[in-house]
Amino acid sequence: MSLASHLKELRKRFVLAILGLVVGMVVAFLVTDSVIWFITEPIRIIDEQRGGEFAELVFSGIATGFNLRIRIAFALGLLFSAPIWLWQIWAFVMPGLTRKEIKYTWGFLGAAIPLFFAGTYVAVMVAPHVIEVMSGFVPEAGKNFFDANYYYDFIFKFILVIGVSFVLPVFMVALNLAGVVTGKAMLKSWRVAVLVASLFAAIATPAADIGSMLLLAGILVVLYFAATFLSMLFDRRKRKRMVAEGLDPDA
Repeated sequence: MSLASHLKELRKRFVLAILGLVVGMVVAFLVTDSVIWFITEPIRIIDEQRGGEFAELVFSGIATGFNLRIRIAFALGLLFSAPIWLWQIWAFVMPGLTRKEIKYTWGFLGAAIPLFFAGTYVAVMVAPHVIEVMSGFVPEAGKNFFDANYYYDFIFKFILVIGVSFVLPVFMVALNLAGVVTGKAMLKSWRVAVLVASLFAAIATPAADIGSMLLLAGILVVLYFAATFLSMLFDRRKRKRMVAEGLDPDA
């Protein structure tokens, strides 16, 4: 294809992806009430524990409620329309890939997508405990008012960061397949990996919530060792293939 043809194809894929996003946002906008009710459950729990009139969600601006719904609709619209825009990206890139690269890409997506959603699920389970623990430091004489925009930013970033962290082992395996790092090197660095996972969990969760921190750190460490084990298996297969072809695997 010529450069002009590539640009036309890119424009076509981009327009279809945007249309899919718009449709997803429209559908998501209709369920924003349920989403807001779900993510504010910790606030209601805290309020009940303190006897009422202690914690509530505050909309400080005239358009804050509408803006919050638009932001939620955009985030959920991206999620709902993911099959559409992911396919458009794939359809644009796939003709330039070899059969082996296509196989690796499908394997990467097949592992990364479930891990990302597993991470978001863990984040949704942990986030209420984080909010409850931090709100426990508010004195009895005080009241806890959660700004709607700030509260949503915290929930969204918390879920996104933990979701992405669950995908990192897939990148490690991808680096191994690319020959950048070996499984043995990953295994030798297990102490550093445990330290990094613990630090990340400590930053992502409040220091007072030891249970959530240990849960998150433990899951990340297990994922790291799973990626290391897979990388060592791939290295072993690679060595056997090189020996069969008469090559020196240690060269």
